[in-house]
Amino acid sequence: MKIYKSVKNNFIISTDKTKLQDDVIHNYLCNESYWAKNISIDIVQKSIEGAFCFGLYDEQKQIGFARVITDAATFGYLADVFILEAYRNKGLGKWLMQEIMNCPALQGFRGWMLATKDAHGLYRQFGFESLVNSDRIMRFSPFKEYPLPGS
Repeated sequence: MKIYKSVKNNFIISTDKTKLQDDVIHNYLCNESYWAKNISIDIVQKSIEGAFCFGLYDEQKQIGFARVITDAATFGYLADVFILEAYRNKGLGKWLMQEIMNCPALQGFRGWMLATKDAHGLYRQFGFESLVNSDRIMRFSPFKEYPLPGS
């Protein structure tokens, strides 16, 4: 897919995977997120390889991230969305979502999904709603948290 880029003041959103800072993404997901505790750097890197990713940068420093797991034609699953704590409440999460939803490579999908514990208000602004027929959705989850290395 073609690289997508947007600039606002000193901030940049880019889908160029060569700019992603795996250490920043891994540290946030492994140590700060509620959904990917203990995730290994290898799994983070593999998840980046298999997804359409958005990096958010303050000049060259990565401060946010999101990835879309997609077939690039009909469906997208939005995952691992975060903004580092020091950059929150500046409208950057909303801007990141606007750019994801307007990205030319992600248009025409029949459906999108995501899971969130605490950001419903943000995602509702972009048309996401709670499931109406949640009994139709099934999940298999062999563990709740990634196992600690060596365990």
